Amino acid sequence: MDPLLLKYAEQNAPRYTSYPTAPHFEASVDGETYKSWLSALAPKTPLSLYLHTPYCQKMCWYCGCHAFATRRDEPIADYVETILAEIDLVVAASSARRVSEIHWGGGTPNILSPDRFHAIFARLRERFYLAGLERHAVEIDPRLLTPAHARVFADTGVNRVSLGVQDFDAGVQAGIGRVQPFEVVDAAVRLLRGAGIGALSFDLMYGLPHQTPASVRRTALQAASLKPARFSVFGYAHVPWFKARQKLMAEAALPEAAARMKLAETIRDALSGVGYVAIGYDHYALPTDTLAVAASAGAIERNFQGFVETRSDALIGLGPSAISTLPQGYAQNEPEVGAWRAAIAGRAFATKRGRALTAQDRVRRALIMRLLCEFAVDLDAFGGIGAFAKEVGNLGPMMRDGLAQIVGARLAILDRGRPFARLVAQAFDVYAEAPARHSRAV
Repeated sequence: MDPLLLKYAEQNAPRYTSYPTAPHFEASVDGETYKSWLSALAPKTPLSLYLHTPYCQKMCWYCGCHAFATRRDEPIADYVETILAEIDLVVAASSARRVSEIHWGGGTPNILSPDRFHAIFARLRERFYLAGLERHAVEIDPRLLTPAHARVFADTGVNRVSLGVQDFDAGVQAGIGRVQPFEVVDAAVRLLRGAGIGALSFDLMYGLPHQTPASVRRTALQAASLKPARFSVFGYAHVPWFKARQKLMAEAALPEAAARMKLAETIRDALSGVGYVAIGYDHYALPTDTLAVAASAGAIERNFQGFVETRSDALIGLGPSAISTLPQGYAQNEPEVGAWRAAIAGRAFATKRGRALTAQDRVRRALIMRLLCEFAVDLDAFGGIGAFAKEVGNLGPMMRDGLAQIVGARLAILDRGRPFARLVAQAFDVYAEAPARHSRAV
């Protein structure tokens, strides 16, 4: 590897699914703040709904999500009861009803029985206006998918399903606590397509124990043989101080920075070689997929689900740890299920923390997001190059190393620098020097 690139691969940076990022959320944003923000939404505001399911049957050791293992029915029944009540709280606080997107994440949304999934959707349909629903997506664990799940997804208008694949190599699967052979994913794909759901997304991960360039190439090509419309390819974030379950993996088997970068390059080359186009720095899509079409038109955005086709004016998060994005700022629910349930049972919002946006936050958020989505930004549109003299100066090493360039007021991330796009964005993050621990840049 080029040593000039290695020094960047060894650095850490936020993923920038928000700005300011979650480590800089504050307790000053509470349930009353969130309620007032909801009440200020205009009736015709386009909404996106995110529903967080906090449970899995078994935890994967690499997982950094707010999720918990359970094989008991009672916690899941309690979750359904509470999220129905939370939906009602939101509707009571806001006159906004028009939903353009629903996204179910987790955890494992298909740990819900088909009847329970349908019951939650029915409540959404009763309380919101869904005639303009464009995207209805569900993240699933292929190992738990049943024909009944596929049918209820089709019946409720789900038009995209994201399957957690990560890696097909048996040794890697054993090392991460997720045994899921190719045949399991193949069977899930067949069930979903048989139910009429053709838009599928796969998650792949690099930086896991025991991965090699040869193994991740095999995984990428096996996954591509099932012809999903798009891929999300994530670098594993080793944060055992935050998620203790990651200590179950053999840390000595984790690849170092140079090896991680080689794994990412191998997956990129494999997917590009079979017709997928790169979207942003970690997504890939077939040229006909709506995300690729939007990207070619400069119409993608970045949010907590990654790169997406369009942005709703407000994203309402439901469930423990879910984050809402409203015009005034961000509001995150209690991550601990019991605290979330107690707040909702008391007919109060379970907001734990958040961030009210300043005028500077809005400018820098727009700049960072455009830079990550399009790899270029006109600084004149954000106050002029003089307003960012310090930031441009900090980018000097990256420009000298051929990762970025400035021509006039136009800052561009060059092809060589695209894997390090988050580092370029970080130069414009005024909170970056505050204590926070992030994942590797690659």
